[in-house]
Amino acid sequence: MEIWLDALLAWLALPKFGLSTVFVVAFISATLLPLGSEPVVYGLIRLNPAMFWPAILVATAGNTLGGMLDWWLGYGAHQATDRLTKKHSRFHLRALDWLERLGPKACLLSWLPLVGDPLCAVAGWLRLPFWPCALYMLIGKFLRYLVMTTLLLYVFPG
Repeated sequence: MEIWLDALLAWLALPKFGLSTVFVVAFISATLLPLGSEPVVYGLIRLNPAMFWPAILVATAGNTLGGMLDWWLGYGAHQATDRLTKKHSRFHLRALDWLERLGPKACLLSWLPLVGDPLCAVAGWLRLPFWPCALYMLIGKFLRYLVMTTLLLYVFPG
């Protein structure tokens, strides 16, 4: 099993596939699909340490673009559901109020597991300004990749 995994990681680390794989996995993991991109980033950097900054930046770009897609999905969902329903639960209204008060800065939390990706969709739902949200997503996601990858390299140095 370990030989197979090493071969797969080596194949993905090839310059021909490495950064594009990181981008695609980071993009998909930023949508509402449950997929983690940190192991792919770690694997690429572990096998090719010179790719540290390119991998971090490409993963950040892919994950941010995925978060921006979530924003647009939330925006579209709001428009569609406005026509269907006018009632919301108390919890729903309190959460929306909290996010509206934070504004685009709430998107700094887009790096959080489980809640970060839906948070981007809720930002779109609330029609928070797109570009400030995208900027805060970018900052949060960059810091996540930088910290997580550095920690993984420290804990599992090879």
